[in-house]
Amino acid sequence: MLSKVHHIAIICSDYEKSKEFYTQFLGLTILNETYRTERDSYKLDLALNGHYILELFSFPQPPKRTSRPEACGLRHLAFQVGSIEEMVTHCNQNNIAVEPIRVDEITGKKFTFISDPDDLPIEFYEQ
Repeated sequence: MLSKVHHIAIICSDYEKSKEFYTQFLGLTILNETYRTERDSYKLDLALNGHYILELFSFPQPPKRTSRPEACGLRHLAFQVGSIEEMVTHCNQNNIAVEPIRVDEITGKKFTFISDPDDLPIEFYEQ
């Protein structure tokens, strides 16, 4: 019945800041940008390697999300990367705080976390 994840939706508090983070820092490609006057809201469709993956929404005064302590519900987004060390360097060069590199005790793969502009955890997981 299910064939794949179609997209992930994220609501941001500062549209321009989040748009820059997801497109300039993470390198996602804009497929479509729509301003919805009746909602005073932007909807930004983003792709990763040509595949539609993310919808970025803005709404007036959205409530803050709980990131810490960890709460029930969606925990984080995870992106596969070729090299954790290169990703950490990219984060450091862009003044993005990055957690220490850890090793998954089950797979032996390296991973780390950053946060988006609204404190949504983003994981980078080495392939």
